[in-house]
Amino acid sequence: MGKIDEVKEILNTLRVAMSLAFGIFVLIVGKLVLLFENEAFGTLFWLSMAVAFINLAVIVLIVRKLSAKTKEIRDL
Repeated sequence: MGKIDEVKEILNTLRVAMSLAFGIFVLIVGKLVLLFENEAFGTLFWLSMAVAFINLAVIVLIVRKLSAKTKEIRDL
């Protein structure tokens, strides 16, 4: 397999991972809104907040990696 095919496969995998991460983020934020509306500021709320921020950081890392791989494919 050529170098360009390898980079394209990595790009596709990163896109799938980003889609899954965004889906998980939407679910978590939806649950946070529900907990906030019910004024349930217990452990689940704060745990969900922490997971949402971690998920957001993962999304940023995936986007950076996508950008780097896209630039790499331009150079090939």
